Amino acid sequence: MLNFFIQEGVDPALQELEPEVTEKTLSIMELLMNGGLGGQIIIGVLFVLLFVAVYIYFERLFAIKAASKMDSNFMNQIRDNVATGNIQAAKVLCAQQNSPVSRLTEKGISRIGSPLEDINTAIENAGRLEVYKLEKNVSILATIAGAAPMIGFLGTVIGMVLAFHQLATSSGQAEMGTLAEGIYTAMTTTVAGLIVGIIAYIGYNHIVVRTDKVVHQMEANAVDFLDLLNEPA
Repeated sequence: MLNFFIQEGVDPALQELEPEVTEKTLSIMELLMNGGLGGQIIIGVLFVLLFVAVYIYFERLFAIKAASKMDSNFMNQIRDNVATGNIQAAKVLCAQQNSPVSRLTEKGISRIGSPLEDINTAIENAGRLEVYKLEKNVSILATIAGAAPMIGFLGTVIGMVLAFHQLATSSGQAEMGTLAEGIYTAMTTTVAGLIVGIIAYIGYNHIVVRTDKVVHQMEANAVDFLDLLNEPA
């Protein structure tokens, strides 16, 4: 019974002496803005790269989507016009379509009467130009995908250097909390760089796949057109 009363008398006092545990939260904005001037510059550069990557992705996506649109009956109409000798009507039809496939076909139609090898060469040259138009600025996406993580890592290295410089100048007496805060703040640039790099990489690969589909469509229609010219009269 004595022990019980002692415990009853001591426990409340001990409970008063126990420090209150408070959960420290950190918002994303605080994480981004507490990285010092160097970290803020790196984050600003990464935001600019993210904006450029998103803009190029959607601009190319809409351009490729427009280039892939074509009337399924296009080649049949071209075949009928060429078979009847109505070359001008075939050219007008190509102009109305205004797509990479129609422009290649129009280039071949304008060479009708020349040797097939010359027609094939003209179509190939026009095809290279169309592919170049489709791939416009896509290489910038690839560059951002590779450069953004390195820029983020550069910000982390700068932050780590500053953190250890603070430790060195304080003769090893720097508070661990302050040092740890500087280190995890510096790591935010690597996280931001990886996020930007991943977005740009996914966008780049998606654009490449969509471009390849249009290129294959161009090649298939070019072969159909050459086969049309090879058909016996």
